[in-house]
Amino acid sequence: MKRSGTADLPLHGGHVPLWLSERMARLGLAITESIIAEYGTAEVLRRLSDPYWFQSFGAVMGMDWHSSGITTSVMGALKRAINPHAKELGIYICGGKGKQSRQTPAELLAYSDRTGLNGTDLVRCSKLSAKVDNTAIQDGFQLYHHNFVVNTDGLWTVVQQGMSQFSGTARRYHWHSSNMSSFVENPHTAICGVNQGEILNLTAREARPSRTSMLQMSAEHPTRMLGEISHLVMPRHHDVKAKDVDLKRLGAMLWLTHEKQPADFEELLLLEGMGPRTLQSMALVSEIIYGTPSRFKDPARFSFAHGGKDGHPFPVPIHVYDETISVLRHAVDKAKIGETDKQQAIKKLGELARAAEKGFTPNQNFEALLERERSDSWKYDGKTIFGDAKPPESAQLTLF
Repeated sequence: MKRSGTADLPLHGGHVPLWLSERMARLGLAITESIIAEYGTAEVLRRLSDPYWFQSFGAVMGMDWHSSGITTSVMGALKRAINPHAKELGIYICGGKGKQSRQTPAELLAYSDRTGLNGTDLVRCSKLSAKVDNTAIQDGFQLYHHNFVVNTDGLWTVVQQGMSQFSGTARRYHWHSSNMSSFVENPHTAICGVNQGEILNLTAREARPSRTSMLQMSAEHPTRMLGEISHLVMPRHHDVKAKDVDLKRLGAMLWLTHEKQPADFEELLLLEGMGPRTLQSMALVSEIIYGTPSRFKDPARFSFAHGGKDGHPFPVPIHVYDETISVLRHAVDKAKIGETDKQQAIKKLGELARAAEKGFTPNQNFEALLERERSDSWKYDGKTIFGDAKPPESAQLTLF
């Protein structure tokens, strides 16, 4: 797994309403099961360690596309949904936010007793990852969230987040066991947060002489930070702007799902019955399940699946969200008994959207697209934390 980089995550207050958190758990479970069925549990761990994919995953679930809340809300939803099926799925999530993070060792030991894994070693990995990010990397962020995700083979991923009281931002740290040989030299797959300028980084490869000298002074001194990073910079503005989205990719997907009909493609006949709006969501969900790492450089694009709880880029379309879960859930259940037609149709939808990008020239007015989604939101039972979407005045007149 390559190093995924850093990202600026603005801190957002508020809460995730029950109507969304329940749906996030169901959609998260269905997506996770689809990835496991196609690639195995190791791929789930790899994706969770990729900050670009993780941010896109949160956006497709209806969370605010750029904020720090994606970390705690997504991992909380996944833990609630996955852990009751841990034996069947082969994956387990420990820890969480605040007090829950301190339960990680006990949860890991309990899971290890059931699976025969080396619980002591896993607890050590959990504690070291937290110690490095909270102490060895002195970047001004205090950890308040720690999740340790492990599969039955003993592979693991850590997703943890710190907060800076000075900058009003969060930094998310990703760890992945499969490509790590040392806790004290370039251990991260990614660190996401505001660029703090020059910081103490005793974990950089170049700091090896300094570490050696420090260890001579104190054998117990914690060491290390980040080495080579790319940058995922999440802007502070809450609304989704054209510059936040790969318009060619978004436009090709909209052309396929709105202007072309499923009947035009034999491969999509099994998805007939869904309207263009649900196909739009399914195309983006297909990307989350089957897309390659390079497809997630613009997480804002995935908010066009199910909107955002604060109304950006538009209210969460409850009817579409539920239909997406239903279609995906049905495909997963059918695949368990050997009937993979619907699952392959969902995969094909993503492939067709990618194929449509070749030679595609975006000509859609981005602001007009947002206006259409917002004005039509009431038709799909649109909802935000502020209330239900209302039809525009002109539409209200025609209802009476």
